[in-house]
Amino acid sequence: MMCAMTSAFIMAQGVAFEPEGTTLAQASAKAKSENKLIFLDCFTQWCGPCKKMSREVFPQEKVGAAMNPRFVSLKIDMESEYGAPLAKQLQITAYPTFVVFTADAEEISRFLGYHEADDFLSVLEEKSKDNTSAPLRARWQSGDRDPQFLQEYLQTLTASYKAGEANDVAEAILEGKEETFAGDSTLRGIFFRNITNPFAKSFIYTVKHPEGLQAVAGEMPVRMKLQSVLSGFQRQLINEADGTATLDQERYDRFSQLLDELGIQDADHYRLQTLITLSEKQKDYASYLNYIRQYLANPNLDADDMTLARWTKPFTPQSELLYRQQMKAILQRRLNEISEGKRQPQTKVGNMQLSRPTDELLEMIIKALDGQLPNQ
Repeated sequence: MMCAMTSAFIMAQGVAFEPEGTTLAQASAKAKSENKLIFLDCFTQWCGPCKKMSREVFPQEKVGAAMNPRFVSLKIDMESEYGAPLAKQLQITAYPTFVVFTADAEEISRFLGYHEADDFLSVLEEKSKDNTSAPLRARWQSGDRDPQFLQEYLQTLTASYKAGEANDVAEAILEGKEETFAGDSTLRGIFFRNITNPFAKSFIYTVKHPEGLQAVAGEMPVRMKLQSVLSGFQRQLINEADGTATLDQERYDRFSQLLDELGIQDADHYRLQTLITLSEKQKDYASYLNYIRQYLANPNLDADDMTLARWTKPFTPQSELLYRQQMKAILQRRLNEISEGKRQPQTKVGNMQLSRPTDELLEMIIKALDGQLPNQ
């Protein structure tokens, strides 16, 4: 009787997530013992839709009643010490991402974004049944490269947001078609949608000979695609595990060499941005500020005001005085350039109008670093 009452109480509270700190391996052990699937909510602290799911959907009684008997459910912050390497392993790049696993922690499927409760349960029901990728993966691993199979497998991977695996299949489809794929709408779509590896032959060819793809897709979409691939790969050069961040030196060197071989004009952007991110994660703020100064001194690069503002993120009024002073000097130098008419403050980011010009924002940040409230 007590067990039944406890179970009913848990369901009434919504989804019964495992305690914070539960690992995927621990969830797997529990799922096997209880003959359940695993549901993983991949979230971050800054993600608005993640918070909305936690606030409005997961606490609902009907959601708990549908999920608790079938799933061992856990939430993992994908930027936490445990979550960051798991996000890289699972190829999680957008939030929230919901992943359904077998009890053995073999992925069945995944889906993204905020959903109202009824829609969420409907999608979850469908995704819990979708296990078609397992036999397809087995065919791929066995060496099957039948064109029709590759297209089918790629569609499955794309629908599951498995970018790394989808890239591998896309490379196989485009193999030998580097000079002609631009003229085929299907192959062109695969390049834009699925190629994420800058070492892919189709990517290298397009960097060297962009005019063919630009003629049918436009100059701006091609430029944005190339930048997206390079930026995405740059973010993969840092390994995170057990609360530490290290540079994958071999991959960094290979990537740096590729940038030079391809003649990427802003190659130093990708090199320095990697090192800025690494030193921030390592809390090595002396190196962090040094790399920022190198970036700003590079005649081939230009950091806009909003980028400068983002670079102040690690610093608070409680940070070491020396580092705050150095960051403030960087911001003040930019303000001087604006006041002298050498630069114009930003009023937009992309198509979004800012609530105030960026010189006012930088002034506010300088005051905040001194511990002054915005209205002082």
